[in-house]
Amino acid sequence: MRSMTDFGNDLYTGKASFPFVGRRRTWFIVAIVLVVLSAIAPFLRGVEFSVEFTGGSQFLVSAPASTDQSRATEAVEEAVPGTTTKVTTVSNRDIRVQTSQLTDAETHSVTDALAAAYEVDATEVTASFIGPTWGQDVTRQSLWGLAIFLALTFLILAIYFRTWKMSAAAIVGLLDVLIVTIGIYSLCGFEISPAAVIGFLTILAYSLYDTTVVFDKIRENTSEDVDASGRTFGESVNLAVNQTLIRSINTSVVAALPVAAILFIGSLWLGAETLSDISLSIFVGIIVATYSTLFVAAPLYSLFREGEPAIRQSDERVLTARAG
Repeated sequence: MRSMTDFGNDLYTGKASFPFVGRRRTWFIVAIVLVVLSAIAPFLRGVEFSVEFTGGSQFLVSAPASTDQSRATEAVEEAVPGTTTKVTTVSNRDIRVQTSQLTDAETHSVTDALAAAYEVDATEVTASFIGPTWGQDVTRQSLWGLAIFLALTFLILAIYFRTWKMSAAAIVGLLDVLIVTIGIYSLCGFEISPAAVIGFLTILAYSLYDTTVVFDKIRENTSEDVDASGRTFGESVNLAVNQTLIRSINTSVVAALPVAAILFIGSLWLGAETLSDISLSIFVGIIVATYSTLFVAAPLYSLFREGEPAIRQSDERVLTARAG
């Protein structure tokens, strides 16, 4: 039975090869379908934003006699009829209640009602308010941060690789990662919070790192003398992706394991809600980023360059010599 080391050596030397570039039409169709489904997912299921974005009131009941969430719903409805309520259990011992915006009098009524429902003193119920203006500021700053990140990424990659086409392919890959990750997040019904936004920006940085490593190998392969290598431009790109394939998989696994531990142990078992938001977005993003680099960014860069006259002529020479 062949070992992973032997398989990796065959990928590096070209004895074994996966057609990332040769079947790019298929991968592009799959990518487009995923992006379209991710784009319409919020309209099908709706995007659930946290109170930090929507604004509203939040109540935290510490050490309640019971963690029955229906008590909170009934208490809020009795105190302020018609109020939108979301109840969650925090750390398996506290109750968090989020409502639409309440007046001071309504806040006092809900506080007393929750204290009575969970058999605690009113001082054990902490009330806080987040105005819609704060949520709008968070949204605006997040979008500005994303725009600045993408602009700087495009500029730095264009300078480093000395071609805007490689930079453009990397940006398309980053957008693919962002859209698909948010689509999966929305489709699964998870709440988008500031912690989740931090996670989205974090996986963009991870995706950029993975793409840069692969593109650096692509630049190395495509800078070789074409006649000496005997490869077309697309074949050189495909070889570079295969040569970094094992490294990409290993890096993704190593990065995903601790994040999975945080997600499944820290958040789902211990009940740390903030860890759940950020770790889930990073966990999904790592998987999507690996796929995007291999199946979207690298084949797209090859497509951008293959139409250049010099590259087209060198490819024709290679194919002619191979046929002869």
